[in-house]
Amino acid sequence: MISLKKNKVVLGLSGGVDSTAAALLLQEKGYEVIGLYFDVQPKGKAAGKRDVGGPLRAEIAAQQLGIPLIYKDVSSEFNRVVIENFCSEYIKGRTPNPCIVCNPAVKFKTLIQAADEEGAKYIATGHYADTYMDGESGLWYIKRACNAKKDQSYMLYRLDQNTVSRLLLPLNEIEEKERVRQLTREHGLKNADAKDSQEICFIDEASDYKEFIGKRCSTPPEGDFVDAEGNVLGRHKGILNYTIGQRKGLGIALGKPAFVTDIDGDCNRVVLGENGNLFTTQVISDSNILLGRDFGAMKAHGLTIEAKIRYAAKPSEARIDMLEDGRILTTFKEPQRAVTPGQSIVFYQEDLVIGGGFIE
Repeated sequence: MISLKKNKVVLGLSGGVDSTAAALLLQEKGYEVIGLYFDVQPKGKAAGKRDVGGPLRAEIAAQQLGIPLIYKDVSSEFNRVVIENFCSEYIKGRTPNPCIVCNPAVKFKTLIQAADEEGAKYIATGHYADTYMDGESGLWYIKRACNAKKDQSYMLYRLDQNTVSRLLLPLNEIEEKERVRQLTREHGLKNADAKDSQEICFIDEASDYKEFIGKRCSTPPEGDFVDAEGNVLGRHKGILNYTIGQRKGLGIALGKPAFVTDIDGDCNRVVLGENGNLFTTQVISDSNILLGRDFGAMKAHGLTIEAKIRYAAKPSEARIDMLEDGRILTTFKEPQRAVTPGQSIVFYQEDLVIGGGFIE
């Protein structure tokens, strides 16, 4: 049995303002903080343009905080688990969220391993969320952040019990982002006014996901725009260029507003329709995680919850039912717009994350 120090914590330290502020808050509470920098970008000639400043920013932050910094090159595993999935999903006409794949399989897995090596009981990140232990069941839950606008509980729904039970999320106490910057300014840290992290950490800000995927693999060719009945309306430039709900930049004139309502990766078709065609009350998800509920009982009786179909969506009242094949059918009380295959649907009971899955 590994002996773990209760006041020792390994913190994911990117060098950004959020993770730096998290370190300050942990230090104020008396924790012995160790920073951990994840390098997801490969070195060498095949790496392409690389953010060489990432490790340096983390080193500077660690020096100013007066904490040690562990460097972990996770680029090989990240490429295999996250980037390959990211590319293959887009090529199939789906829209993945790489952070949701990375968190349990790479980021938090590495944090737990480092904490065990360092004899630290806890891990921590700069996410805006909280954790909660149910005394009756003994289960640990991710909980919504106090700051509803910054809440990132959606991103953490796939974390396992061991991870959540050891996870500290000090930014849950921060209700406004400006307070984070103020905290780092008060301590004289250089990154107090640094801009927030880019949306996809492994794609250069000067590029985009289409260019990134195009450099790595063969992308889908041009194909047909069709309507809901399959009638050909014109030609599209490759399904990689379109997302569910898109209206602008379609390159086709139909004499009325047209929206992407579906992407058929198997047939290389983009389905166009009206805005009303984007609304649905039912969503099917697979690879589901569900806490504290018996699947058989839910299959028979269903469960009333709140659910989000994307990170920026508002939680909406719904019922979930287990299907015969193990997938979950979510039926919303109010229609949801632009439900997108590949994204996650996340289930909540009050402020607690009770599970979720990938939208089919």
